[in-house]
Amino acid sequence: MYTRQETSLIRQKFWTSFGQYMRPVKGAGGEPTNWINYKTGIRHLYFRMDAGSNLATVAIELRQKDVLLQQQYMEQFQQMKAVLEELTGEAWDWEWLVENNDGSRTSRISKTITGVNIFNEDEWPAIISFLKPRIMALDHFWILVKDGFE
Repeated sequence: MYTRQETSLIRQKFWTSFGQYMRPVKGAGGEPTNWINYKTGIRHLYFRMDAGSNLATVAIELRQKDVLLQQQYMEQFQQMKAVLEELTGEAWDWEWLVENNDGSRTSRISKTITGVNIFNEDEWPAIISFLKPRIMALDHFWILVKDGFE
């Protein structure tokens, strides 16, 4: 087991490595992109990546305080589902209004791979190979559909 500090340092090292690996990769619009802290331009709508001891995930996450607005956004994403799946080449998991520990509600559209471990550096290439094409596909998807959300 790792201490909290060791865990934090390993995570930091992975995300720094991933960021350096992705730095030369331009966004779908041809501009430099901060892949780790991707800016959607819509308040409380995020593109997230996460990796842990048994999985890695890429997600569109909605955290609007107004549940009706969050539902409207999810319905809009649902209408664009075919575009998302065509660009990524796979079906994604949809979670509507899941209650968090703090009582807030989050909706997510995500893709997860299991059996990978961020704490094993030998598995980093597999994690990066999972994350990279999906975050790039989300960027391409967002370029196509963003105007419908503003």
